[in-house]
Amino acid sequence: MSISFNSVDFIYQAHTPFENLSLKNINLTIPDGSYTAIIGHTGSGKSTLIQHVNGLLRPTNGTVDVDGQVIKSDTKNKQLVQLRQHVGIVFQFPESQLFAETVIDDVKFGPLNFGVSDTEADQRAKDALKKVKLPEEFWEKSPFELSGGQMRRVAIAGVLATNPKILILDEPTAGLDPQGRNEMMELFRELHHSEQLTIILVTHQMDDVASYADNVVVMDDGQIAKNGTPVDVFSDTKWLLEHQLGLPKAASFASSLSDKGVKFSEIPLDINNLVQEIVDIKDRGLNNE
Repeated sequence: MSISFNSVDFIYQAHTPFENLSLKNINLTIPDGSYTAIIGHTGSGKSTLIQHVNGLLRPTNGTVDVDGQVIKSDTKNKQLVQLRQHVGIVFQFPESQLFAETVIDDVKFGPLNFGVSDTEADQRAKDALKKVKLPEEFWEKSPFELSGGQMRRVAIAGVLATNPKILILDEPTAGLDPQGRNEMMELFRELHHSEQLTIILVTHQMDDVASYADNVVVMDDGQIAKNGTPVDVFSDTKWLLEHQLGLPKAASFASSLSDKGVKFSEIPLDINNLVQEIVDIKDRGLNNE
């Protein structure tokens, strides 16, 4: 499902003394099947942007087009029911929204809420729990008996049970240790490929952007400041640092070497690329002797 923002403005608390222009003339296309990372400092408009994709927020001006479903300022909730079945959002700490007596009942809630039969909802829940790799021995337990990482998998399964075509991840690894973060990001990579999902990732983890995304959108003061591949975006290291944005560890190290005169053919985004670039530079130096 492709996503297009067309001249979108969004004003919080419009027509009040507290109104705030949060999005300004957003024109953006997110291709079907892509893995897009949205980055930017706190308050840049990232979360406001993603909440327009399923109509949690409606544009004050302009339109959002999701696979032919046009969202405008006056679009009603009843017009968005079908769309919301296909756009799943995983917010920060999604496990805080768990509530049912058992894991399976919690995961079934989403499909049931969209009018699916109990039998189908049960099957969807089981399929989703398998996708997030939560062992069957936990399905009839209370979600509150599980570890934090397992609870997060349950919450993600609840989103997947609605069979979304678009999966929006808003800081999905917040609060997890490094191993848990890596496992979660690998899970999303697998879902992206196996389910052909369009994924939108909001994150401050630049290594995750470099490792998983094929497109990067940089938000700044409610506007799109940059949009391109990870290599395109992270190559402008000076601009990123001036805007209080980090770099992947490999790119940061390469940038420090560049300041000392080392010339890279392309900014390396991970350790393997960094090592290869250094080997190539050494080989070029030997060949020139």
